[in-house]
Amino acid sequence: MVGLSVPPFLMNRTFHYKKPFTLESGVVLPQFHLAYSVWGKLNDTADNVVWVFHALTANSDAQDWWSGLIGEEKFFDLSRYFIICVNMPGSCYGSISPLDVDIKTGELYYHSFPVFTTRDMIRAYQHLKDFLEIKRVHVGIGGSMGGQQLVEWAIEEPELFEHIVPIATNAKHSPWGIAFNATQRFCIEQDTSWKLSHPDAGINGMKAARAVALLSYRNYFAYGTTQQGWQREPANGSHPALAKAETYQRYQGEKLAARFTAFSYYVLSQSMDLHDVGRNRNGVENALRRIHAKTLVVSISSDILFPTVEQELLAANIPGASLQTIDSDYGHDGFLLEFRKLTTLLKNFLPLKTTNKIIPSTLNSNI
Repeated sequence: MVGLSVPPFLMNRTFHYKKPFTLESGVVLPQFHLAYSVWGKLNDTADNVVWVFHALTANSDAQDWWSGLIGEEKFFDLSRYFIICVNMPGSCYGSISPLDVDIKTGELYYHSFPVFTTRDMIRAYQHLKDFLEIKRVHVGIGGSMGGQQLVEWAIEEPELFEHIVPIATNAKHSPWGIAFNATQRFCIEQDTSWKLSHPDAGINGMKAARAVALLSYRNYFAYGTTQQGWQREPANGSHPALAKAETYQRYQGEKLAARFTAFSYYVLSQSMDLHDVGRNRNGVENALRRIHAKTLVVSISSDILFPTVEQELLAANIPGASLQTIDSDYGHDGFLLEFRKLTTLLKNFLPLKTTNKIIPSTLNSNI
């Protein structure tokens, strides 16, 4: 893998692991596959790897959803770093998911798809990491559910990461967060099509679930700034008034339905609920103390889903960790939108990686 050279644009690949893989639940998968994307070049010392972890409904195209951080002349410049992002298992963007065939039955999984915990996810990524011969990750970074995976992995393999930047995330999913996720699953379950074995099952319920989710991703002030006023003014006549806040909620549901499935939404929310780095590790505090990476924990001041108290717990128990709070009115979504402020924090935290010599080599295009 040393000397890998790829074009500075997105490359989509699929990794196939064709051996049994045991989940925390005890379910044994005969095999699994992971979709992943890479950008940039691995230098001759193989010390410029950046591993990006995506959130709930995103995908491995991190340059798209985090374009403020990744790309030409951005903080993670493609001329300096080798960047990798993996689509999490359960998602519908190429990794093993409910709409894949269960080779035990020859049928699509649908509702029988087993839930991957965040720990299961990073244990799957370990096989990809070994396949790519990555020995050391210069920076691991991710927000929300992506940050949960990052913290898990930094505990599981303390020597792997040189630096980690968990953003707007936690060590254990809270009863508050679980309640939001459960309510969204209730929405899906109320869709009369949900019990059908069909790719579009539960899709209208998922639209309602997404509207619920947006209330936790933003907040009072964000809606007050962006959703004031009326799409259709209050007036006498045959058409009732329609507020921008209402049309926004409907728009977000329709937008997600065009690119996601209710099956993935359902199981990934369960994965998030099961996140607990202290499970079978003597508790959260003991688990976090196993992290060796230099750590910058980032909080969003107005985040009501992953409030600052959760990042304070991370920083207080990860040895040598520092905590920085981004002042934002965007709520939880601030980890995606406040890229300028995040860039400033990263510049103060991370040493600038210089461009090193690249050793010519080839990479099997069937990876």
